[in-house]
Amino acid sequence: MFKLLKYLRKREWLFAIFAVVFIVAQVWLDLKMPDYMNIITQVSQGGVDPDTGQAYVMSDIWSNGGMMLLCACGSMACSIITSFFVVRISADFSARLREALYTKVQRFSMSEINKFSTASLITRSTNDVQQVQMFIAIGMQMIIKSPITAVWAITKIAGKQWQWSVAVAAAVAVMIIGISIIMLLVTKKFKKLQRLTDDLNQTTRENLSGLRVIRAYNAEKFQEDKFSEVNEEFTSTNLFTGRVMAFMHPLMSMVMNGISLAIYWIGAYIINAADLMSVQGLFADMVVFMSYGMQIIASFMMLAMMFMIAPRAFVSANRINEVLDTHELIKEGGGVSETAEKGTVEFRNVSFRYPDAGEDVLSEISFTAHKGDTIAFIGSTGCGKSTVVNLVSRFYDVTGGEVLVDGHNVREYRKNELAKKIGYVSQKAVLFSGDIRSNVNFGDNNADAGTVEKAVSIARCSEFVNNEKGGIDGRVAQNGSNFSGGQKQRLSIARAVARDAEIYIFDDTFSALDYKTDRELRAELKNEMKDATCLIVAQRIGTIIDADLIIVLENGRIVGKGTHKELLETCPAYQEIVYSQLSEEELKNA
Repeated sequence: MFKLLKYLRKREWLFAIFAVVFIVAQVWLDLKMPDYMNIITQVSQGGVDPDTGQAYVMSDIWSNGGMMLLCACGSMACSIITSFFVVRISADFSARLREALYTKVQRFSMSEINKFSTASLITRSTNDVQQVQMFIAIGMQMIIKSPITAVWAITKIAGKQWQWSVAVAAAVAVMIIGISIIMLLVTKKFKKLQRLTDDLNQTTRENLSGLRVIRAYNAEKFQEDKFSEVNEEFTSTNLFTGRVMAFMHPLMSMVMNGISLAIYWIGAYIINAADLMSVQGLFADMVVFMSYGMQIIASFMMLAMMFMIAPRAFVSANRINEVLDTHELIKEGGGVSETAEKGTVEFRNVSFRYPDAGEDVLSEISFTAHKGDTIAFIGSTGCGKSTVVNLVSRFYDVTGGEVLVDGHNVREYRKNELAKKIGYVSQKAVLFSGDIRSNVNFGDNNADAGTVEKAVSIARCSEFVNNEKGGIDGRVAQNGSNFSGGQKQRLSIARAVARDAEIYIFDDTFSALDYKTDRELRAELKNEMKDATCLIVAQRIGTIIDADLIIVLENGRIVGKGTHKELLETCPAYQEIVYSQLSEEELKNA
């Protein structure tokens, strides 16, 4: 938790100082009221003012009662002002914490993202931050106010009847022992509760995103059982912590009522044994002691409430720190201002393995793509095709060899510099809620209206875009759910085209398109982007048959390299793929 305090700014620290000042003022006013109560009690008993030696009169009740009322109003005003400062601190702090988490996750490579699940990152950015915010908003007042009140009240009752002090000390001891036992039982459960929140979010997210598949396979009962299993564990853990924490309230009530009974019971014995002249003072002391004793117990009650909030907040703080302290494997390069080459991609004896993997996914990969070349990658599922192009975008860093873009190692580039050189279309089409125009002109493309419309036309999107209400300004639902798979893929291609990049990466992009659209789209791309380098990952022979260089991968190694005709004569692995997809007649016409 204390590591997170570095995200507080000077203004928040200043607000915290103001809050402490008003808390101290509030405590002083609260503890001043029993002094006036002492005088009022002595008035009712016919007591004498020790300073003047004169008997108290009824007007003293009005004056001291008025002072008590002023103290109460002043305490309320201090409380309101303190709450204002504390709420501002907690709100600004939590906003900055969420921003820090978001910024950190944005810098993560795929390795770090895979370390945390998506559901967990969402929970850490929302629920965990909320727990910390609640702790600061409530806890800051209680943590500061409770010890000050307790110590100050103890000094007020010091020197009075020791029997009452023992009773208060015993009540505090009972409370501390009870709270300690409760905390030992629930602390580990709070950590488990946050992990189960991750699991619950993940299961719910899977159910919602996979709703069509679930219904298509009549898997509602299966998914319901899967959710129920997580939900029941979450519920049972929550019930356990709730039931254990529920003992806190009766414990507090027992201690509060017990201390009241003890003070009056002890006071009755003391007053009964005292002489007549001391009775009035002892009775007033008992009333005042009761008030201060209740203040001390209330202070420990507030600390007990903090113990209810603190464990979960500390668990949440640790989870937030796990993200913020994660070591980023991919570091920013020093920057490359200008390059003599344009659109060149070179792999020099590249090897790669995923973090914690036992063996390499790619081994000894070498090739060069020059400006205007189309390089295609083909092979069986899991052979490393997508991994190769992901290394160009630096989603991962190589574990051996070098990847060069325009003659410079990709590690030398700043991330934004490298990204501007590349137009990337992922294997799974991703659209963002908004409109078509914002999706095509996404990020820092800064494309004008003409460029966006041209990109839509090149990607063969014009027909369905014009049919949308609002045309190119038509609505895009979350995840592009109001478009078909092929339409989403074409809009993703249009987004890459609008970037006007040096290098285009199509990661199995054309598989969602029909053969006719695939052929027309590739012809249009080749005509419009003849000066750009294209890296294509594909499963279809028809998609890559015209590529300048086809690289055949098998088990992470290059087993063939050349044009379609060359590979058809020299590469058995390529022949096997071709013959499984094309007939002899289609081969002759290819």
